Amino acid sequence: MYLALLVIFLQCSELYTQDRVFTFNTVEINVQPSVKVKNGAPMSVVCHADISKSADFQLKHNFTIFKDGKLVFMTVSDKDDARYEVPMARSSDTGEYECTVEAGGKTKSSNSLHVWVTGMTKPILTAEKKEVLEGEVVKLRCELPEEVPPLYFYFRKIKMNSTPKEKYVFEAYKNYSEVEFSVEEGDNILQFDCFGKRHVQREFDSSEHSNKTLVTVREPFIKPTLSVKPSRNITEGDRIQLECSTVVARMRDIEIILQKNKTILNSVRDEKVLKYSAVATLEDSGEYLCKVEQGRASKSTKVNVVVSELFPKPTLAASMNKLDENRELTLSCSISGFQKANFSVLRRNSNGDVLLETSRSLTMRVSVNDTGSYICKAEVKGIVKESKPVRINVYAPVSKPTLSVVSGLPEVVLGKPLQLICRSARGTPPITFKFYKGNVMKETVTNDTYATFLDENVGPNDKKGYKCDARNNHSSGVKTSNILNVTVVVPIRNASLGSIPYGEVEEGSETAFLCSVKEGSWPIHFRIFRKADRDVLVFEQSEHADRVMWRKGTMSRQDTGTYYCMASNRANVDVKSHPITISVILASWQKGVIVAFVLIPIAGAVTLALWWFLCKKKKAKGPSMEMSGPSLATNSTSEKLTRQHNDGDYYSGPDLESAEVEYTEVEVSTLDPHKAPVQKGTETVYSEIRKANNENTRAS
Repeated sequence: MYLALLVIFLQCSELYTQDRVFTFNTVEINVQPSVKVKNGAPMSVVCHADISKSADFQLKHNFTIFKDGKLVFMTVSDKDDARYEVPMARSSDTGEYECTVEAGGKTKSSNSLHVWVTGMTKPILTAEKKEVLEGEVVKLRCELPEEVPPLYFYFRKIKMNSTPKEKYVFEAYKNYSEVEFSVEEGDNILQFDCFGKRHVQREFDSSEHSNKTLVTVREPFIKPTLSVKPSRNITEGDRIQLECSTVVARMRDIEIILQKNKTILNSVRDEKVLKYSAVATLEDSGEYLCKVEQGRASKSTKVNVVVSELFPKPTLAASMNKLDENRELTLSCSISGFQKANFSVLRRNSNGDVLLETSRSLTMRVSVNDTGSYICKAEVKGIVKESKPVRINVYAPVSKPTLSVVSGLPEVVLGKPLQLICRSARGTPPITFKFYKGNVMKETVTNDTYATFLDENVGPNDKKGYKCDARNNHSSGVKTSNILNVTVVVPIRNASLGSIPYGEVEEGSETAFLCSVKEGSWPIHFRIFRKADRDVLVFEQSEHADRVMWRKGTMSRQDTGTYYCMASNRANVDVKSHPITISVILASWQKGVIVAFVLIPIAGAVTLALWWFLCKKKKAKGPSMEMSGPSLATNSTSEKLTRQHNDGDYYSGPDLESAEVEYTEVEVSTLDPHKAPVQKGTETVYSEIRKANNENTRAS
């Protein structure tokens, strides 16, 4: 019975569950009155769920509203929509809104909706002081109390009849900002205000301007007064007096400065008056500035002073600007349109001008040491003026130049450049040098005492001499060096080494070595080496020839080895030949002795063996020969003679075998007397050595 009731209950529950089927169609979000709301106006965010049900039953909805991904509202309702009320919208309410609805284990979200609250709250501006002195600063604070950073703050300093000065500050984490404005000279009554901005979807939203704050400025001192005595227009030689004064509220840290063209002439501290006096010159004409400073405050006054010329600058004239030594020089000083003055002639010097004469003119006989710059000075009423400097150059004649090779020796290696130097031991610079190769001028160089020339085209057959000219501004003219003849050194090329005999040499015999080169300037230094554990120098000689002969008198086994020669000359390049190999062998008489000691015992043994063999054979043939008689011997003899004429017949037997043995011995021991010995070495080496031998024979 209980089991039946349980089955009926489960079936009823299943039918009930099947009747409570629902599905989300859409979830929507909207803003009232619109997505663009004015700052301070009310705003409603409505979330609506559209649900389809299998029957009419109650369903609890969990509504959640997000702004920029953050939860701002949540409620539970059996209605299909929920409302998020914002009584006064602010710029901080701007953002992306989205709602999510959960019911019966199912969840669905709406699309996002951007809401823009336009406008910003009015900022509040406060000033730290309402009254300041010139040179001080005004500290301001601007606040947007209901706004959320990041924010941009703009401050303005407003002055009568001028464009406002503006500063802006970006605040990433604060809804307020502070700045300072300096109070400058001329600021009297100042007004300040501020406004804010924020960035919304690539646009800027601005607030209205804040309240205006008034700041009063007081002067710490009055603008200074600058006076000039006797007047602003004076003449050279008159004394000029300048006086700068001011009135200050407090004397502490007050400073007065007098300037001309940014150059400070005088200054005083903690005083109300500055005085300056000087004898006026033309250089004193210009603008004078008196500046009073206290802290950051600064006031200034300018005046222009004109100084008239009392007399013009003197002029120094020279009889000659360039002249030879021991000539007379006259220097004259004059002033155009002015005669009464005190004149002096001076020479410029790094340690100070040197006085030469206290008159209008100076005449002197000059030397090279008198080269330099000269001036004259004129003095009237305490005003001293000097002329422009005049340059005087005194020249000593150049001496005969010397031409030499920079490396020292008058020679050059073929293929390398030749560098020459031309010197003149005496003569006032600048000196102009000219280089000649033969009679052709190659280069001109101007220098102090020497010049160099590089000839990169030196040939093997160059016979032309070199020379150089030197001259300066002296009237003596050109001096020419002696002709320099340069030897062209041809480097060694293709060294070779040969010998006779070549290859094998009998012990105790003489061997001739010839080392030669194909090309190279004399003298040539020849060296012959034998290779062993280290290269051993066996011969060394210098020759004014392209070859050298070395005769090695007695060759021994220790002379066996590889030989090569090296040749060098003044080109300082060692040229090495190809190596040759010399083998020292036994002499002929030594071989004969060895053969005699070896062959005589062998011949004796062979003779003894043959004698024994013949004796044994004779004993075996004795009875049969006696029985045959003379006819058999005759036949036998005739048969032997017949076989000598018939080469094609072949017979075996003791007699033939012994004859063949004798023939074989003769053939082996026979030598061919017409066979020439093997030729060793190269024909080139033989001919060179033979030629050297012939020359040595003729010489003897």
